[in-house]
Amino acid sequence: MPRRPALAFALLAALTLLAGCKHAVRPAADDAPIAVRLIALNDFHGYLQDGGTIKLPNPMDPAHPLREPAGGIAYLATRVRELRAGQAHSLVVAAGDLVGASPLTSALFHDEPSITLLGELGLEFSSVGNHEFDHGHAELLRLQRGGCATPGDGRRSCLDGHFDGASFQYLAANVIDTRTGKPLFAPYAIKTFALGDGRSIRIGFIGMVLRQTATMVAPSGVAGLRFADEADTANALVPQLEAQGVHAIVLLIHQGVEPVPTPADPSCGDDSGGLLPILARLDPRIRVVISGHTHRVYVCHGANGRLYASAGSYGRFLTRYDLQLDPEHDTIVAATAENLPVINDHAANPAPDAYPSLKPDAAIAVQVARYVKAAAPLAERVVGHLRTPLSRVPNAAGESPLGDVIADAQLAATQGPTQRAVMALMNPGGIRNGFDHAGDVRYADAYATQPFGNNLMTMTLTGAQLYAVLDAQWRGETRTAVLQVSKGLHYRWRRDGDGAAVVPGSLTLNGEAVDTQASYRVTVNSFLADGGDGFDTLQHGRDVVGGAVDIDALVDYLQAHPALAAPATSRIERVD
Repeated sequence: MPRRPALAFALLAALTLLAGCKHAVRPAADDAPIAVRLIALNDFHGYLQDGGTIKLPNPMDPAHPLREPAGGIAYLATRVRELRAGQAHSLVVAAGDLVGASPLTSALFHDEPSITLLGELGLEFSSVGNHEFDHGHAELLRLQRGGCATPGDGRRSCLDGHFDGASFQYLAANVIDTRTGKPLFAPYAIKTFALGDGRSIRIGFIGMVLRQTATMVAPSGVAGLRFADEADTANALVPQLEAQGVHAIVLLIHQGVEPVPTPADPSCGDDSGGLLPILARLDPRIRVVISGHTHRVYVCHGANGRLYASAGSYGRFLTRYDLQLDPEHDTIVAATAENLPVINDHAANPAPDAYPSLKPDAAIAVQVARYVKAAAPLAERVVGHLRTPLSRVPNAAGESPLGDVIADAQLAATQGPTQRAVMALMNPGGIRNGFDHAGDVRYADAYATQPFGNNLMTMTLTGAQLYAVLDAQWRGETRTAVLQVSKGLHYRWRRDGDGAAVVPGSLTLNGEAVDTQASYRVTVNSFLADGGDGFDTLQHGRDVVGGAVDIDALVDYLQAHPALAAPATSRIERVD
């Protein structure tokens, strides 16, 4: 979904969040409520070692924010242990995208390290996210249930000879198996906390993913599944939970908002995003919503006294929810939330009083080190050298230097007599990281850029179909996805009402106008070839020939161009 700028108040928003901004639901009654602490994360994406840096307000020099290293599952474990200390009733939960698009240390082993260590961290329930379906729902079921993956994709499974599966429970209320009519995983879970005097309190957790998931992953991986409306699904489950005596209900949902800070409300302000229309229709008895997907850090207070928040991404924050439950009626009578940074000890911390550094959990650190060591021979191999950084940030037309290079790599890999490609198209969502520094490129760096393991597919399309593919960039329910194009391909586009369109006649290949009646050999990755991101026209290509894995094409290209520099981003022009 599109990002909305928040430059004027970004520092104020971060300061408010990190200094302890809390939005509260006012208690309905004061009847010796029971405290329950929820500790939540989302969009972890297999970042076992660290999640990069985060920007923090500088208490000593407000004009110069701090950038501190954050994340890493061993540090998350320490923070979780601290947050659970002294709490009689606590629980760790998550809102999806725990795996998928992962760094090599996790991805090389089919994300089994992340699944295992998140369980050891104490995670009990998580909604599924769209990236949980990156390798198909059969693989997701294996991650839940256990068992070794079938070899053949270059990755390794069962480092210790076995994989027991997730010790936590995935929840998927709105992911329906069309063969059975039932959810792929349990729609909800109920957590019971004993009070020690013969009484207990219970909380119901409903888990779900955004209903557009089928358009965001390879369609073949979710064949046989239906993604139902989020609000309708959750609302239908509320009476079922209440019939079991569960009146405290929390929604774990992989969907989020794009908060734009304002002076009146620096943590949320003028929100946008897919979660808002869901919240507007959500049963008011669902008082707390744990969200994700947008990778934003926020704590918000919405209609009906509802609290909703997100911990950003990559394990750099955790959200602490403190609930007060009426023990007589099992209802949530008060709730607060706060996002806490997970500052690791990789660098000197100039403000330790404001942002205490964490020490890693020793046992989990040892396990991470095992996977790092096992991946090191591949991860540390130098595969290229850059004269300049290659950014994935697009210009106003939607083109990026790294996008150009990846498209060129895919064209180079498929120009031979078998595929005979004359152009390549690359989806921007498949470019996960940029090459932010000049110099040597390790395999791990390249993998972080293209972690999905898609095969290259070359097909024949007519010029008319090419125009249809490019026009589909600005349509659909998810977001604009301007395809990156290989060298020699050029076109112009302009806004057209609520969408946009390619300027007729502007599409050229090597200086020659693309003939709508002629045929062209076009390379895309298997995600796009399967109709991913709503590019349905690509499912109708003729004479399809499979090729190399996308990461291999990129590595080969880097090795063949040992002094690569960022190309000029002039292949796509916006003319409005």
